[in-house]
Amino acid sequence: MSHLLDRLNFLQKKAVGTFANGHGETTRESRDWEEVYRNRWRHDKIVRSTHGVNCTGSCSWKIYVKSGIVTWETQQTDYPRTRPDLPNHEPRGCARGASYSWYLYSANRVKTPLIRSRLLKIWREKRKTLAPVAAWAAIQADPILRAEYTRVRGKGGFVRAGWDEATEIVAAANAHTAKTYGPDRIFGFSPIPAMSMVSYAAGSRYLSLLGGICMSFYDWYCDLPPASPQTWGEQTDVPESADWYNSGFLILWGSNVPQTRTPDAHFYTEARYRGAKSAVICPDYSEAAKFGDIWLSPKAGTDSALAMAMGHVILREFHLDRQAEYFEDYCRRYTDMPLLVRLEEQDGRLVPGRMLRAADFADGMGEDDNPDWKTVGIDEASGRIVVPNGSIGFRWEGEGSKELKKGAGAAEAGMTTERKMRTGCWNLEQVAAEGEEISLRMSLILDSDRDDVAPVDFPYFGGQATEHFTRCEHPGVLTRSVPVKRLALKDGEALVATVFDLFCANYGLDRGLGGDWVTSDYDADVPYTPAWAEKITGVNRNAIITVAREFALNAEKTKGKSMVILGAGLNHWYHMDMNYRGIINMLVMCGCIGQSGGGWSHYVGQEKLRPQTGWTALAFALDWNRPPRHMNSTSAWYAHTDQWRYETLTAQEILSPTAPAGDWDASLIDFNIRAERMGWLPSAPQLKQNPLEVGQAAKAAGMEAKDYVAAGLKSGEIEMSCEDPDAPENWPRNLFVWRSNLLGSSGKGHEYFLKHLLGAQHGVLGKDLGEEGRVRSKDARWHDAAPEGKLDLLVTLDFRMSTTCVYSDIVLPTASWYEKDDLNTSDMHPFIHPLTAAVDPAYESRSDWEIFKTIARKFSEVAPEVLGVETDVVAVPILHDTAAEMAQGDVRDWKRGECDLIPGRTAQNYVAVERDYPNLYKRFTALGPLMEKLGNGGKGISWDTKVEVHHLRDLNDPVTEPGPTLGMPRIETAIDAAEVILMLAPETNGHVAVKAWEALGKATGRDHTHLAAGKQHEEIRFRDVASQPRKIISS
Repeated sequence: MSHLLDRLNFLQKKAVGTFANGHGETTRESRDWEEVYRNRWRHDKIVRSTHGVNCTGSCSWKIYVKSGIVTWETQQTDYPRTRPDLPNHEPRGCARGASYSWYLYSANRVKTPLIRSRLLKIWREKRKTLAPVAAWAAIQADPILRAEYTRVRGKGGFVRAGWDEATEIVAAANAHTAKTYGPDRIFGFSPIPAMSMVSYAAGSRYLSLLGGICMSFYDWYCDLPPASPQTWGEQTDVPESADWYNSGFLILWGSNVPQTRTPDAHFYTEARYRGAKSAVICPDYSEAAKFGDIWLSPKAGTDSALAMAMGHVILREFHLDRQAEYFEDYCRRYTDMPLLVRLEEQDGRLVPGRMLRAADFADGMGEDDNPDWKTVGIDEASGRIVVPNGSIGFRWEGEGSKELKKGAGAAEAGMTTERKMRTGCWNLEQVAAEGEEISLRMSLILDSDRDDVAPVDFPYFGGQATEHFTRCEHPGVLTRSVPVKRLALKDGEALVATVFDLFCANYGLDRGLGGDWVTSDYDADVPYTPAWAEKITGVNRNAIITVAREFALNAEKTKGKSMVILGAGLNHWYHMDMNYRGIINMLVMCGCIGQSGGGWSHYVGQEKLRPQTGWTALAFALDWNRPPRHMNSTSAWYAHTDQWRYETLTAQEILSPTAPAGDWDASLIDFNIRAERMGWLPSAPQLKQNPLEVGQAAKAAGMEAKDYVAAGLKSGEIEMSCEDPDAPENWPRNLFVWRSNLLGSSGKGHEYFLKHLLGAQHGVLGKDLGEEGRVRSKDARWHDAAPEGKLDLLVTLDFRMSTTCVYSDIVLPTASWYEKDDLNTSDMHPFIHPLTAAVDPAYESRSDWEIFKTIARKFSEVAPEVLGVETDVVAVPILHDTAAEMAQGDVRDWKRGECDLIPGRTAQNYVAVERDYPNLYKRFTALGPLMEKLGNGGKGISWDTKVEVHHLRDLNDPVTEPGPTLGMPRIETAIDAAEVILMLAPETNGHVAVKAWEALGKATGRDHTHLAAGKQHEEIRFRDVASQPRKIISS
């Protein structure tokens, strides 16, 4: 019926019948208006996907598609249960994710490849007469033409271009750079692979096949807590959010869980319902503070003082006044507190030195294998000095020693030719070298255990006057009494103390040994007491005592189920390691680390890429070349954006008052250079000379690459690029940025990026050290005229016009998160999620995998103009999780004549790698032979992967085209790439998981396979995760 007749019959009865016993009625009025709502929610299909964003959520979403358009999204609710005693994970999601579909059709979307118009005009003119690489070379050889486009970066002027032309410019620039300067002048920056790991791998695989540099991100964002590698040698390893539910006491320290961890916050609420107590520590009354039983509001930046005061209380009440049995047993078994430390004399005073080693004794304690890397303690029962299992020397017994001996003679490696061969002792069993059971002595406090009480100096940093913080004035050096023992060592008699005794002295605890700056009174004005912390933090001393006491009491009763959740609020401070280490100390004292429901939970970025070893093989082309080139971004950008030229801070100004004498008046860049020179850090670029030319020269000389480079470095014919970062041959020349807004969100020192790296209009107002007449660097060569515009080409891949895009030379449109296939994991839950293409990429955009595959194809077309099969010399830093981590027991710089240059031991190692540039595309799209020849691995263990490669050949189909990849598994599509990750990773392939645990067992001497045996026959495929989230396998 029409609306007109409806209105005329408005007063007439409309009902014509009833149904459902009168609860419903039928009417004669029109219901056509309801179609509007039916059409609004009608859709053609639902596709599972997630958001490739660094939020740590990794939530599964339903993506609704209608007429080829994404219309809206809602949360998935089909997560598998993990354990029956834990709440469900679902629903996971947030308001940000629920509105993402808007982005696909935003006006800010990059629709076509864009090229800076001035560059494109010059390029087209040169291409009329020159081949691609020659055309790019001609542009770079003319400073006027080069400046024509570099100086207008950031000022618009983009024009549309085709994919073929855009990728030809990129490929030509890469080929010219590799030939002229070296492939290590080609950089790539992309963060957080876990959020879309195939997309990251697309760019890093291309760069690794090329020989380019993959830049780090976790440290550059200041998301990586340095306290973690300082304490454990690992970047971060934290529990998933469901483990909050198992905790009995939660401290939220500078982490606003309800706002920043929206999908996970329900576990915090549910833990509270379960009876867990909660303290919230943050300066502001945040959303989290509402959930706490107590809210402590310290002055921003004073968290380390608060943590030290809490540690003071815990040590006093649970370790000294009474010994909590669980805490004492935990510290004895799992920490270094019972181990011995040498006390060293310095200006007539004693300071804590390094750990006492087996090698310090005349007989090496009978440890012929790696005695420099085996720590010692005192057996409680017998009083003997013993070498307990577990130190790093035990990890690399046998095989590790052989690897070290390849790089240096046995004598230099600290080993005898006749040595006791043992394996399987890298564990924390309470046994000594000969296999007898031991129980280490924690303290020398008893008169019968010590030989003397010695005054030991400790540094104090709280007395420095600053504008923003309260000063607690005490001497810069605090002398405290420590029980010691005298030992006869091979270099004479020495005083030693246990870590625990030094620990207690550092906290200022009075143990009846006399001396100054110790107390048993919480109200005393002695560093690290609650009263001292109250002055600095503003937190009432009684509140500090209460929280510390209850936190420790819960840990004692529950055996470690006290947890601290922390993150960027603490980590984004200059002294973030002090903030974290104060908290880590509390957790270690209470036996919380490693316990379910306890420990530290650092959540900042989505750092947990769970199928890591499967991904690294693909991402860094380990199936074709080993090793790849990696670089820590912090060092690289500090050097290449020339921020070091403006650095007025010297090491002397931040030096500990108990530091030994040394060359401390050097600038910060000098110490970075020394770290690279001694092999502690990677370099980018690596050598001042083109590594392709170095490889050719080494081959012509009939020498191994490492020997040739070592001889050249010692003679001065070869130089490290880090020593002259402003020399044109050491500039980064090409930079890829994808999945990131480097210049808009993480480019610390943004104006220096603009001035020195890009040569664009900038806001640098200060003068450099040369202009100010200040002390310049010692190890970095100084150029009076600072370079501006180091980059020849900046290429950005993005789906929106970000700040980095605005400053780029070429912008390539990528597919959004609902338009591509990928994988996603998080540290917040144990599931692996897919990104799946709900619709085709909008406009002319392509997925990251397709874009880099296109660039690889174009590179293989243009490279033969100047490149063939080349030998590239790759510099490899001394890596942890390898036997090389035992390379340097002492700090010696070969360039200063303190030792010889031994590649891989006193300097970086140098490895020759073959690059087949004409076949780079073929290599990009096929799984190489090294997976079958060498296998796969990570974290210092490896295993065979022949079976997995065979399965991938069946799954992805073999390459049938003639050439070097014939018969190898294809990696043509993003799904093929995802299948490679899933097949090779122990987290998604039960057979591989068992092999990985078996490999670890060889070092530890224990059987770990039971952790994965129940899922040995489980293999997770991409179609599996596309149908439902899958829980990863223990690895």
